[in-house]
Amino acid sequence: MTSEPTLVFVPCFSGAPWDLEQLTPLAHRPRRTFRLPEGVDDMEAYADAAAAQVADLDEYVLVGDSFGANIALALAVRRPAGLRGLVMSGGFAANPISSPLWKSAMRIMGRLRGDLYRHLVLRAHAHRLASPHDREGQIPWSEADSRRLFLANTPAASFGARVTAALAADYTEQLDRVGVPTLIITPSHDELIGEEAAQVMRAGIPEAREIVLERTGHMFRFTHPETYARAVEAFLTERVDDPAVAVAAR
Repeated sequence: MTSEPTLVFVPCFSGAPWDLEQLTPLAHRPRRTFRLPEGVDDMEAYADAAAAQVADLDEYVLVGDSFGANIALALAVRRPAGLRGLVMSGGFAANPISSPLWKSAMRIMGRLRGDLYRHLVLRAHAHRLASPHDREGQIPWSEADSRRLFLANTPAASFGARVTAALAADYTEQLDRVGVPTLIITPSHDELIGEEAAQVMRAGIPEAREIVLERTGHMFRFTHPETYARAVEAFLTERVDDPAVAVAAR
């Protein structure tokens, strides 16, 4: 009899492990998370790090948020033997920033250090992450909270390295290699990633499903953890726990 797959939560751009205690609808499932390596500027290297975290697992589901969704996708297109499902929220297959001005700004931001990083870069980044709905969820959130998240977890050099990795990553042509049930969770308001990123993944990944969580923003796993976890639980119950689906995925 096959054991229940472990949910492996892949960190976002901050690099911080997920707060699994907030995901109460998923508390009955085996779960783990980890911290992203520091100073890594290549998405494949992040996928290698994620692969190392699941090496001891027979079966697992990758749950990646934002930058972590791209890491999860980078590992999923390798078709690892133990992968049974993929959940991506606020993610992208390729760099979602289309504006040349913003690309240049991100590269400059990635090179700033010291007070310029702490006060200029992180305030600008927190503003891009924000939405009008961030105070409406189970955990009210602010731009100051986002900035504190990065101050506590993300050295300037790692911020810059992850900018480089995000701008260079492109798995668009490999999306059809994802061979497991896939859920794409999209916030209704996302200035950072935009709508097209989810559309590209939904169109390219075989039988991928997308749900939009209304009145949420890019930080929705922080602001609406119960709503987020319920969406993941419903997907797992319907698409991963079903023995027939599990056999097909194998």
